[in-house]
Parts: sequence; structure tokens; C-alpha cells
Amino acid sequence: MPLPARSLLSPALALWSLLRPYRARLLVAALALVVAAGAMLGVGQGLRAVIDRGFAAGDAAWLDRALLMMFGVIALLALATYIRFYNVSWLGERVTADLRRRVFDHLLSLPPSYFEAGRTGEVISRLTSDTVQLENAVSSSLSIALRNALLLAGGLAMLFSTSLKLTLMVLAGVPFVVIPIVFFGRRVKQLARASQDRVADLGNRIDETIHEIRTVQAYGHEDADRREFAALIERGFAISRSRIASRAGLIVVVLILVFGAIALILWVGGHDVLAGRISPGQLSAFVFYAALVASAIGALSEVWGDLQRTSGAMERLLEILTTQAAIQTPARPSILPAVVRGTIDIAGVAFCYPSRPDSPALSAFNLNVAPGETVALVGPSGAGKTTVFQLLLRYYDPQAGTLCLDGVNLAEADPTALRRHIALVAQEPVIFATSVLDNVRYARPDAGRAEVEAACVAAHADAFVRQLPQGYDAQLGERGVRLSGGQRQRIAIARALLADRPVLLLDEATSALDAESERAVQAALAQLMRERTTLVIAHRLATVQRANRIVVMDQGRIVEVGSHAQLIVQDGLYAHLARLQFAV
Repeated sequence: MPLPARSLLSPALALWSLLRPYRARLLVAALALVVAAGAMLGVGQGLRAVIDRGFAAGDAAWLDRALLMMFGVIALLALATYIRFYNVSWLGERVTADLRRRVFDHLLSLPPSYFEAGRTGEVISRLTSDTVQLENAVSSSLSIALRNALLLAGGLAMLFSTSLKLTLMVLAGVPFVVIPIVFFGRRVKQLARASQDRVADLGNRIDETIHEIRTVQAYGHEDADRREFAALIERGFAISRSRIASRAGLIVVVLILVFGAIALILWVGGHDVLAGRISPGQLSAFVFYAALVASAIGALSEVWGDLQRTSGAMERLLEILTTQAAIQTPARPSILPAVVRGTIDIAGVAFCYPSRPDSPALSAFNLNVAPGETVALVGPSGAGKTTVFQLLLRYYDPQAGTLCLDGVNLAEADPTALRRHIALVAQEPVIFATSVLDNVRYARPDAGRAEVEAACVAAHADAFVRQLPQGYDAQLGERGVRLSGGQRQRIAIARALLADRPVLLLDEATSALDAESERAVQAALAQLMRERTTLVIAHRLATVQRANRIVVMDQGRIVEVGSHAQLIVQDGLYAHLARLQFAV
């Protein structure tokens, strides 16, 4: 369930939207909090009664009853504290889990362009460290703040009922405490946000370095990476040191002011007891409540910094949750046919990437592909070949023109429903850190083991898979590090075979294969492509020659169309590329 739109206006409203489904447990925790605070305040009245009617009056029976009642109050305090602590901690864990799920769910709805503009490490930092900060706030800091706010209010009320003069003296010092809290709190919030950003920078650097460790070591860049990482750590430490100093300064100022005020009250109150204006029990109760108020203010000043840090972390999470995907599902999306034949019509498409608005990736692009036809897209780097795939998958919408699948305008279709009819094999095969079985059936999680094995046989992957230590249950490691490049590519092809979708997009699908493996996989692809509409981005001669048509692109436009033999005869751009790449 997404966060309500109005709750995205502030961290506090967003937090309430997360807590609202658990109102009953929140009410139990709140009641326990009130009972615990009331019991703590009752201890002061018990202390007053013990001193005035037990000690001063010498009434042993009253003293026994008063102490027994105080023990009962303390037992009630302990029980209420247990209920409060358990329920508040439960809420902290539950809300954090819900928020992580919502952020992750929302991230999956954002287009690739969002992650191209941002950095993965920063997103991971927000999903992990920022949610931990929220968990700490809900399960600890927020509870402490509410508890001490109640004790502060109740303590002040008891102070007024005990001695008006002494209470007015206490209130006179409140501005001297509140002003530093507000001043230091704002600075702590700013520094907390900066500190979280530095943590994200560290995550980015770790992610890049570890994933590219082979390149790091191949170029002997370890020492430079160590120095740069150390510099990032020191910058983060400097910000954290400033934040800690601000919080420590706040606590020192509050403690000095608060307990200095208590010393003054003791001096004035002591003289009032000697003069008979108040009883010893009243002064004792007043000092107890003054200490309670002082400790409440001190605790509030300490958790204020935590709450400010949480506010900063919540703002960072809300930035993700409020990010709207550029590609939206229409309110009434056009429905694709129950059986998609695979007719592709691209008419007058013009497109610029958001990051390069002045550099057209496609201009006046027109292409029609019949069901079951194989079309190869060929051209120099930057010609717009991959952009055609991006638009067909509806990662972007064109600024002009239309793309249609079986007559349905893709801009009017549900992106998720559209992608269920397209299988993609990328130039860089995507392998997840799980088993062969799970990697192949990624496109069809409900596929059985026999279907997975059949797909691997068709992709000529079965032989090497069975040689792995655990066969189809073998864990392939992060990004498939336990496989060679050609093996990773055949796993990706098996995944596309298992997906069994009417439109197939092959982006240099055989580029990572050696000659022997390529022949085997080409045979599997040839059988697969006979029944599917296939667009191929390829430079390898074998793949290009199998296409029904070759579309030659340059600077976002189609410049030539024909078979391999026809284009060689034309002696245009394709013939030039063939001479360079195919040695023809």
C-alpha cells in the first residue's frame, strides 16, 4: 500500500501513515506510557507522605502503609514499563519492515533512467542505514521523548500544587534551556543529513570497487583506492565529530542550567522549611518533582538530536517515495491481444534521452516488422540501436511518433503487461547470485525443473551445468563470477528460451561466445527465432546473415535496408562496416 499523498508533505505525517495500521498496539503502548508516567509521579506523593506523616509525625502504622503503597506503585510502574517497551519496540521493527518493503516496491516501479541518474550505493544506503535510524527512533527515541514529555507536564503540575513561588522560579529558567535545544537541534539535523550522505558515498565507493576488483588489481590501483576511501572516511568522521560535539554541547548546557536551578531551589526551599512556610515533606516532594522535570528536560534534549537525525533520514526516504516514474500506466490502458502475434510498427519516432535533451538518439525513425520476421539492426556506436530496444520495452516514451505492438500504441499500454510479451538477452548477461535453476526460471518462476533443463539443452548449456559441483542447484556467485563469459551468456539465452515470448530482443547475444559455442547457440537461436518476431543488434557475420532484413542505422536514422548481399553490392555504410568488422 503506497503512502497517502498528503503524508508525503512531512516526515511526521509520513511516520503516522506507517503507524496507523497498528493503532490498537499503539493505543496499548500509549496507555502503558501514561500509566508508567502517572506511577512515577505518584512516587513523589508517597515520598511526601512518608516524610510528613511517617517520619515527622512518628506514626509507624502510617509509615508501613505508605511504604507498602509505594511498593505497589513501583510494581505498577514496572509492569507498565514492560508493556510500553515491548509494544513500542514491536512497532519500531514492524514500521521499519513496512517502510523497507514500500521503498523497495517503489524502486522496482521506477524506470532504468532513475538509476542511471542516481547511484546504486546511495539508494542502498537509504534503504538500509536510514531505515535503521527510523527503527531506533520509533522503538527508543520517540518513546523516551513521549515518556519524558508526560513526566515534564505532570511534574510541572505537581510543582504548582506543592509551591507556587518555587515553581515560578523554575519556569523563569525554562527559556534558557529551550533556546539552546532549538539552536543545537537545527544544527544536529543539518549535520545528521550530511553524515548520512557521506555514508551513502562510502556505499557507492565500496560497491564500485568490490564489483570491479579485477580492474582495480589489474591496473595496480589499490593504493590510490585506499587513499581515496580513507579521505571519504575522514570527511564523514569530521561531520560526525561536529554532530557529536553539537549534541554534547547541548547536553552540557542543559545539565548546567537545570541542575543549577535545582541547587537554587534547594537553597530557597530550605529557608522556607526553616521559616515554617512549607513542610519537609513538601520540600522533598518538590525536589523530587524538580529532579524529575530536570531529568525529563535533559532526556528530551538528548533525544532531540536523535529525532532530528530521524527526520533527516525520513526526508531522504521520502525523496525516493515521492519520485514519480516518468513512464506511467494510463488510467485505462489499452489491452494487448490475448495471443500476441508480434507485429511491430514504429512510425515517425523522435527521441532524446533526458540527460541529453539536445542530442537526438532517434530522428524520424520508421520501421515495420512482420510476425515471425528477424530484423538485424546494424550501425556504428551511438547510431540508436539500443534506443530502439529501450523504447520497445517502454523504459522511455518517445517525444514524437508511435510504437505499436499488434496495433496497440505502447504509450497507451500497461508497461508491465507489455514486457510480459518480450524476452531480452542483453550484451552483458545478467546472472543473479543464486542457483542455475533460479537464474534460468527468473522469467517464469513457476517453471518446473524439467522445463529448465530443456531450455538449457536448447541453449547448449546443459553439458557445462551438469559438470558444476551441484549441477542445476549450484550457486553461481554474485554476477555469475563462477562462470565464464560464454557460459553466462548461454544461461541468459536459456532464460529467454524458457520465457517463451512472442517478441525476442537480442543485443549482441553471441558476442561473448567462442567460435564453437557460437555455432551451437546459433543453432538454438535459429530454431527459437523461426516462431518469434526478433530484433537483433549484432555485428557478428553469422547472426547478421540469418536475418530476413538488415536495417543499417546512423545518427538515429535508417540509412540502408536489405539483405547482406544486397547491402554489400550497394557499397554504402554497411559495406564499409563489413570490411572493417567482417573482413569481407
